[in-house]
Amino acid sequence: MTAPMEASLPIEVLLVEDDPGDVLMTQEAFEEHKVRNKLNVVPDGEEALAYLRREGKHTNATRPDLILLDLNLPRVDGREVLQVIKEDQDLRRIPVVVLTTSQADEDILRSYSLHANAYVTKPVDFDSFIAVVRQIDEFFVSVVKLPPRG
Repeated sequence: MTAPMEASLPIEVLLVEDDPGDVLMTQEAFEEHKVRNKLNVVPDGEEALAYLRREGKHTNATRPDLILLDLNLPRVDGREVLQVIKEDQDLRRIPVVVLTTSQADEDILRSYSLHANAYVTKPVDFDSFIAVVRQIDEFFVSVVKLPPRG
């Protein structure tokens, strides 16, 4: 009886994205697909780390169940953010999906070497982008068993 209840709980998603257009499309995809899931957005790697560490204005931040991470970020690069997350004892269990425009083999290899849970190239077409975000959301809500919140 408890398991189905847990499976239906909304998840907290942290989107680390500096492109306002991609933020808007991701928000639209979440709103249309699973209104109950909470999407929090930070615009750069430095703020992402502050959010995850609950520092500064993020002292009351909810620990995300999933992180959608762009690689090409200002201030602190997404690759550095991924490395910090996966080296941190408290953060490493949070699944990280790299969601980026880069199709470069070295970015894909480095992301998986840093223990990204998935690597997804952002489609340039609006409808395809929405479909990809929905699929990520659907997969992590309906298929994957996420670690308990800490």
